[in-house]
Amino acid sequence: MFLVFEGADGSGKTTQVNLLAERLRRQGYRVVTVREPGGTAVGEKVREILLDPATGDIETQTELFLFLAARAELVARRIRPAIDSGSIVISDRYLWSSVAYQGMAAGLGWPVVMRVGRLAASLKPTMTFILDVPTEIAFGRTAKSDRMEKRGFDFQEQVRRGYLLLAGQYPKKVAVIDGRGTPGAVHRRVVRRLPDRGWKILTRSRGRKQGGS
Repeated sequence: MFLVFEGADGSGKTTQVNLLAERLRRQGYRVVTVREPGGTAVGEKVREILLDPATGDIETQTELFLFLAARAELVARRIRPAIDSGSIVISDRYLWSSVAYQGMAAGLGWPVVMRVGRLAASLKPTMTFILDVPTEIAFGRTAKSDRMEKRGFDFQEQVRRGYLLLAGQYPKKVAVIDGRGTPGAVHRRVVRRLPDRGWKILTRSRGRKQGGS
């Protein structure tokens, strides 16, 4: 499976990626977690450029193509090989981050970013989880220390609305998760929305342990 967590800054994506990965590993499955941008030598250098406040303002198109470059490397060097080897991949952000941030909040237009973005995001997720948290809560959680977080409350509100619009446009294989509450409570909501294949994985593993095999 290829599972993706999306959401505005401060929505709790990284926490939920780690909780789900830990759960599946306890069940005996190989799990690879990745983050965007980053995860490869090129991706980490791109991450430094994109998140460093010293980078300052750059053209939205330039920002988009930097994200796409990092994503293309991640897919080719980490995600596809892991899936081909039989691992479950869980990604902290993917294509919809570019659509929500550069396409919607920054104004490039989501159909354009979706079309161009698919060149880099050549693998389709099994399921995308959108962690939805009211902007006043999510924005309060951020350190506001990197370029993206420093764009302010109104920008983050546009990002949140963008994700919800995407969920409405592409309802298949998408789960909008209420990101409020404790990490454990949110994790339980995520598990309940795993795709059918995911439920079989968890059920099979429990059955093996109960049967002693």
